Amino acid sequence: MKLWVLVLILYILSILFINTVLKRKMAESMMWSFLLLLIISQFSQGQAISYFIEGISFASKQEVVFAAMAFTYMSYIMGKTGIISRLVNILNSLLGRLPGGSGYVSTIASALFGMISGSGSGNAAAVGSITIPWMKETGWSDETATTIVAGNAGLGMVFPPSSSMFLLLGMPTIAAELTSAQLYVTLMSGAIIVLIYRLIVVRYFVSKYKIKGLSKDAIPSIGTAMSNGWQSLLIFLGVAIPVLLTTGPLVKLLEGIESYGADGLDSISLILWIPVLISLIAIFEGRKYLPKTLKGWYEINQEAVGKFGETGALLFFAFAASRVLIKLGLEGEITAVFEQLGNLSPVIVIVAISALITMMVGPFTGTAATTAVGSVGYLALRSIGAAPSVACTVLLFLFSNEGCIPPNSAPIYISCGISGIEKPSVIFKQLVFLYAAPTILIAMLIAGGIIPLIH
Repeated sequence: MKLWVLVLILYILSILFINTVLKRKMAESMMWSFLLLLIISQFSQGQAISYFIEGISFASKQEVVFAAMAFTYMSYIMGKTGIISRLVNILNSLLGRLPGGSGYVSTIASALFGMISGSGSGNAAAVGSITIPWMKETGWSDETATTIVAGNAGLGMVFPPSSSMFLLLGMPTIAAELTSAQLYVTLMSGAIIVLIYRLIVVRYFVSKYKIKGLSKDAIPSIGTAMSNGWQSLLIFLGVAIPVLLTTGPLVKLLEGIESYGADGLDSISLILWIPVLISLIAIFEGRKYLPKTLKGWYEINQEAVGKFGETGALLFFAFAASRVLIKLGLEGEITAVFEQLGNLSPVIVIVAISALITMMVGPFTGTAATTAVGSVGYLALRSIGAAPSVACTVLLFLFSNEGCIPPNSAPIYISCGISGIEKPSVIFKQLVFLYAAPTILIAMLIAGGIIPLIH
């Protein structure tokens, strides 16, 4: 067995070394680390050229790459028009007196929206579009606001019903032992624990950064706020329209239209249409603040290109590298490791599963990791006596970290695009220590029976 897991570790360390020690931009760090994987593939399999072509082809087809750039542009346009200030006045008229209120709303919204979207990137996109600008306007730093949204991006995976929950239940090995009702109860009992912890994190941020509620004099009445900026509420349509077209009762109606159907629904990308619609709404609502000439628009777009180019390049090389890792055999090796865990002590099994899945959900999405190792991870946990619903809950907790495992997680860069952070590495430490690591610890304690769940 070739130790491609060690190659993954080397790849991640390479990114961090080039970025933090050599002080190169993250996109450049991703590029050089991608080339490192190609060099390894040439010496081990003689396939550098074919893997290069396949990696580049795979990355060019990923909508997240283009969505992240679109969110950066959206954030830029919203800043130019001032739409967020008008929207924030309305939101603050309702919740402005609560210290850190926007942070609490963002956390709860991530849990609720995640159950609908099933995508960490989609969650960061929809929730972050509204709450990151709101947090920034109410005393939160760019870094902390971005950390909250990226850290909570996978929260919907642990709140039933989620798409990953049904993905696990659709696997024959799991379906033979577990019903959706049984998993629902266990998963919900665990999800509440995670949500409470995440709200405590917000409270910690409020205390640490001394985020205050707004004084009565600083909060406009709801009537005044609505009178001055009611059109800014149209921004919610940028989120609502794609969501309504892809989830809920409207889906069945659209699927029944012969000329539209399921293929038409599949063509609607949540993470692409949200930034496009919000950008158009911002341009319409704030048109008097924007140029009236082609030259003026050319200058605005020239400035915007410099902001989203780095984000696009970064994710492009991240996806290209993930494809090379799969071709090298990483997915198969992790599966093989899981299959050999049954004879080891429970503690070793729990630690190994947690470590391997954590490494996977950096380069891969939570859904992709669920598909790849969900079944074998379940069998490994069952081998140490974990109940069926508990085993699935542990796996979903680990998969849900897709938004807070640097340096490859797409939700990190979508969130950074919205907030305008040009160096995502500034939020890595908080993501790991306040979001990823505690979630892993909770999952391990549940697996070991130390934290009991209803099942």
